[in-house]
Formats: sequence, structure tokens, C-alpha cells
Amino acid sequence: MTVIEIEKLSVTEKIQVMESLWDSLCTDADNINSPAWHSEVLQQREEMLNDGTDTFIDWNDAKKDIRNQLP
Repeated sequence: MTVIEIEKLSVTEKIQVMESLWDSLCTDADNINSPAWHSEVLQQREEMLNDGTDTFIDWNDAKKDIRNQLP
């Protein structure tokens, strides 16, 4: 499928293509390597949680915070 063909798809069709791609990637997840910086960021965040400089917030509260930051 080319970019031009994708542009001709409806939004519903584009979502279906994305879901198919995601499903395909998920079935092959063991063969996908994360970049090194992913591990570094996760380690930093875990350290921040352990030393109390960061906390979790409820997902619904996080979404509200994000929406409030949008223009």
C-alpha cells in the first residue's frame, strides 16, 4: 500500500489499517528491541519513585491535566 492509497482511505479504514499493523507488531514483539534510552528513562523514573521525588497519579486526573494544558 502506498501513501497515495492510504490518503484515499476513510478515517474508519485508516484506523482498521493501524489496528492491523499494531496486531502484527504485537505478535512479533519478542523480535522488536527497544532503544537503550528506553531502559535508561525507566530506570530513572523507578529511582525517582523509590526516593520519593515522583509519584503516580490517577489516569483520569492525568487526562484532565493534559486537556487543561491544551489551548
